[in-house]
Amino acid sequence: QLETLEQEEQERLELQAQPVERRIHIVSHQHGMTVTKSLREGEAEPNCQSFFYSQAELRGLLTEGASLLLLRVLACQRTVPPDLVFPAINTEGHLCTSSY
Repeated sequence: QLETLEQEEQERLELQAQPVERRIHIVSHQHGMTVTKSLREGEAEPNCQSFFYSQAELRGLLTEGASLLLLRVLACQRTVPPDLVFPAINTEGHLCTSSY
């Protein structure tokens, strides 16, 4: 019974003109998950968006940390079951599908 309680992802690109920083913060709570996406370009104020997903929408959710663990298990078993598909959260903070 493993579950993601909180997760933070951060990406920073150092471009010649200005750095770009993207953060995704995921927090689990009783009724679902809140995903907050923040994008900051250069010295500008961050642009933030939040999304809420219910428990029903997230059934079987595979977060990035869980995905890494699953990939290691599959590598040890040297097999991938056919049609292995999970709901996931993409880099924009939206619900999507992850296929293996």
